Amino acid sequence: MLRSLHIRDFVIVDQAEIPFETGFTVFSGETGAGKSILIDALSLALGARGDASVLRDGAARADISAVFEPPASLHAWLHEHEFDADDALILRRVIDTQGRSRAFVNGLPVTLGQLRELGEQLVDIHGQHAHQSLLKTASQRELLDTQGGHLALSRQVQQAWQHWQQAEKTLAAALANAATLQAEREQIEWQLAELERLGLQAGEWETLSSDHHRLAHAQALLDGATQALAALDDEQGAALQALNAAAHAVQQQLRHDTQLQGIYDAIESARISAAEAVSDLNSYLDKLELEPDRLAQAEQRLSAIFDAARKFKTEPEALPALQESLHEQLNASQAAADTEALAKRVDEAAAQYQDLAGQLSKARRKTSKKLSEQVTGAMQTLAMKGGRFDVGLSACPPSASGNETVEFLVAGHAGTTPKPLAKVASGGELARISLALSVIASQAARVPTLIFDEVDTGVGGAVAEVVGQLLRELGERHQVLCVTHLPQVAARGAHHYEVRKSTSSASTLSQIEPLSPEGRVNEVARMLGGLKITDTTRKHAREMLASTG
Repeated sequence: MLRSLHIRDFVIVDQAEIPFETGFTVFSGETGAGKSILIDALSLALGARGDASVLRDGAARADISAVFEPPASLHAWLHEHEFDADDALILRRVIDTQGRSRAFVNGLPVTLGQLRELGEQLVDIHGQHAHQSLLKTASQRELLDTQGGHLALSRQVQQAWQHWQQAEKTLAAALANAATLQAEREQIEWQLAELERLGLQAGEWETLSSDHHRLAHAQALLDGATQALAALDDEQGAALQALNAAAHAVQQQLRHDTQLQGIYDAIESARISAAEAVSDLNSYLDKLELEPDRLAQAEQRLSAIFDAARKFKTEPEALPALQESLHEQLNASQAAADTEALAKRVDEAAAQYQDLAGQLSKARRKTSKKLSEQVTGAMQTLAMKGGRFDVGLSACPPSASGNETVEFLVAGHAGTTPKPLAKVASGGELARISLALSVIASQAARVPTLIFDEVDTGVGGAVAEVVGQLLRELGERHQVLCVTHLPQVAARGAHHYEVRKSTSSASTLSQIEPLSPEGRVNEVARMLGGLKITDTTRKHAREMLASTG
């Protein structure tokens, strides 16, 4: 559940710290006081999009933190992302004047995607314009799939449809471009034949270049090694002879002064190194030969590789990778031209789609029957007695949405035939049906906190009392927060906050404060009677609050 919300420099809120309790909590206030700012701020903390426009005038950044008690259903997600499931969850969002956004969970930076994924498991928000989206068939279909718990299956159907369509496009392209594909294959086959004749292996160019360089400078290498050997050992006074003499001279004096030990060790090390160098040079000279035939072969091979590189407009060392790439292109071209295999893939993709779509159709039929009965029952208490709600499923050609269209039908009175919701429902009826759907969907919701942002728009009187009762009952199973303008709903709240706006010459600020029992009386009286509160409206407010106890 949501424990608290801290808001700083957001829209017209300077600073607010709002604690929350279990059960049903209402937020009320005059029009324009900023009641929905609370919902907007919480939405940002849950990962909604935001920009610099949300900053309070003159502020450097907006900072919003929401503290939650994590439900047991969230423990697996928290462990997976290395958060402690026993700690309070602090979701924080910061947006600066440049529109840059940062997100944190328990002080650790996270992506907005992770913040949204977490938020979806903590809070479900029903917006004040939710009833308008009910007029769209896509929204009706999504609501049905969400309520039935087969939204994941719906996505699988969409993916299977896309796979099927892509397979059909590939087959059509192969049939339409057969001649072009054949020409492409012939071109690739010719190029591969050229490279295969060359037979350049990976790493061969580097080895060949090194060998050619050595063979081309063989005489210089021979002369240089001979001179070095002579300087070390062959000539009178050569370095090795000098080191031998020096080592012997110092060694003779060690018995007189041990401080010469370090000097002797250095000379001995140099003598040993010189002796090893003499040995290595002798070995090198024994192996080194002038090989004009090998040099000619290397130059011929290099010339062939250079010619191929120029022909294919690439670097010599890149020819093996080009050959491998051409093999892949040839395989892809041959596969693209295999219309029999492509047709088989189309059939397999179509069968996979139909299997999943069939499962979805069966699930939708089951859910539509149950949802129709539940909403019809709710309509009887929402001033639509005798009315009926049906979820219509009509077969249609296969599509990304499945094999049927989903359409909400309603009959406002007994004896009338249900017709499309978008055509027959009045604004008030639409709002009431939307509320019924929201409550019914929320009863099955697993998220601990439910928020209703003026979803009671368009209702009043006795119906408003029923709405309040519905939300109060829902608050016995979930933490329910509701922004409302109806006194009948506000009176049902177990907790009540007032949103108040104050204006000065310098700024306009919004404040959110819990109401005392007497404060609740005055606020419900204001909601009943407008700006002028009388003893009569106060009495009526007390009666409403007492009756909802």
